[in-house]
Amino acid sequence: MPEPDASPRHEIAHLGHVELLTPEPEKSLDFFVRVLGLTENGAAGDSVYLRTWDDYEHHSLKLTAAATSGVGATALRASSEAALRRRVAAVERRGLGIGWAEGEPGLGPTYRFRDPDGHLMELYWETERYRPPAHLRPALKNQAQAYPGRGVGVRRLDHVNYLAREAAANGGFVCEALGGRVTEQIRLDSGVISGQWTHFAQKSYDLVYTNDRTGSSGRLHHIAFATDTREDILRAADIALDNGIFIETGPHKHAIQQTFFLYVYEPGGNRVELCNPTGRLIFAPDWETVTWTEAERAKGQAWGLKTIESFHTHGTPPVPPRAPG
Repeated sequence: MPEPDASPRHEIAHLGHVELLTPEPEKSLDFFVRVLGLTENGAAGDSVYLRTWDDYEHHSLKLTAAATSGVGATALRASSEAALRRRVAAVERRGLGIGWAEGEPGLGPTYRFRDPDGHLMELYWETERYRPPAHLRPALKNQAQAYPGRGVGVRRLDHVNYLAREAAANGGFVCEALGGRVTEQIRLDSGVISGQWTHFAQKSYDLVYTNDRTGSSGRLHHIAFATDTREDILRAADIALDNGIFIETGPHKHAIQQTFFLYVYEPGGNRVELCNPTGRLIFAPDWETVTWTEAERAKGQAWGLKTIESFHTHGTPPVPPRAPG
């Protein structure tokens, strides 16, 4: 029998869906459906399930009414039943497991756990393929759903960027327990790793960790949706403007991962990125992590305006200001 942690690469197939918490559920739902172009696919309790037109599963986003903003559970699909069991065992050996749960629409048994920073995560294998109703049936059978022709029309859920006390500790967990790999990172002059971009398959990043300047744990920097073209990013800026959506920064181009981007705040206060291309494709099995220095990052983006201060300070849920003393 192979060693439980042996060859964990590719045992996580991809990022499945993410849960976003919002204190403004009706306004947030309007944003994701009418402005971004997602499609509703059911509701349960305080949650609404939404999907992008090119994701193949039941939902891409679980939008949950809550007292404050932030990220709920992030779900990762394993590459097989056996791979799921091996990754669950690896998580449990690290003392971060919560346990098995059932009942989530579109999913079979789901294993819940936390990363070292406390973010809630899930692993699953069994999933329901989306079967569109007649009015959403695409002309091409290899497409999950007809293009909605509404708002930005985002194509798929792309990645999640978490804030954490220690980016490297969480990136290490993703690599060692889940079989991910660090594609790019930032190393400060002090030697501290302040950010890591990790991936599971050929897309160059799926989960990102950046150090939280407040020293808090379990917060969100942003979730990201891929658009079909770079021109969609420019159109998204006009759509956001016309709908009173706050544009934080962009459109610009990142140096790290070379992503063309726009960052906005949805009505619940969470940062949402629209991105294209969604990371480079990495084919090299022996990829060497690209490390950016503090001086290199001080230059800001590849091109566009300098990174604004809120990009380094805004996260959800908000952190109450410290009392003087």
